[in-house]
Amino acid sequence: MNKYSSINTRLINKAPRRRYDARRFMQTEDKHISIFYYILITAAVIFLDQFTKYLAIEFLEPVGTYPIIENVLHLTYVENTGAAFGMLKDARWMFMIISSVAIVALAVYIALQYKREPYICVCLALVVGGGIGNMIDRIAYGFVVDFVDFRLINFAVFNGADSFITVGSAMLIIYFFIETIKDERAKKASGATSDTAGSADKSDEKLSTPLDNISDSDSKAVAAKGKASGDSGKKSSSVDGGAEL
Repeated sequence: MNKYSSINTRLINKAPRRRYDARRFMQTEDKHISIFYYILITAAVIFLDQFTKYLAIEFLEPVGTYPIIENVLHLTYVENTGAAFGMLKDARWMFMIISSVAIVALAVYIALQYKREPYICVCLALVVGGGIGNMIDRIAYGFVVDFVDFRLINFAVFNGADSFITVGSAMLIIYFFIETIKDERAKKASGATSDTAGSADKSDEKLSTPLDNISDSDSKAVAAKGKASGDSGKKSSSVDGGAEL
């Protein structure tokens, strides 16, 4: 390895490298994305939730429960006065206030960030749609209609809105978990790159020192030869002059 190749290596190591970053891509503003898409997602969630609850009230309430898979999955009509999955019953007004504040906050975030963070806003649109679906039940009936009864693990009866809220929240958790791992790997990679650049600098310093010494010694040798040739020229000229005399 000569001096110039080591310098090239150092420049390559110090050059900025472009790394694909999913979060940076998702946060890039896209002018083609419209707020209408998120309104459509939210409206679709509300429609599916309310339609399935209408079917549950019309056809499931008279029979109480209907087995899809015996002792595994049943459709059971339940009037839930609590939160999602039947938690904290008989707290209607508290959940209405909390749900209203959360829905408004998420809707404002979507309106402000839908062009820069489309994936996150899609997840939040699912959550907002599910929250509005349950809110409609609390206002119209005073309770939330649940009908999905997963009995294999003795789970709480839930509905479509609860499912959309859970799916949107799970997607957000997975996204942030993956991005955290990517950030840690990027930090490790940048640390390794800086260490490589530092070692290249040290090797360049070691290589430059003997080369400088060699160049100095070569210049001294050339100067000595020039002086010796000058002295010999003077001697020869003096001898020639004496011969002519």
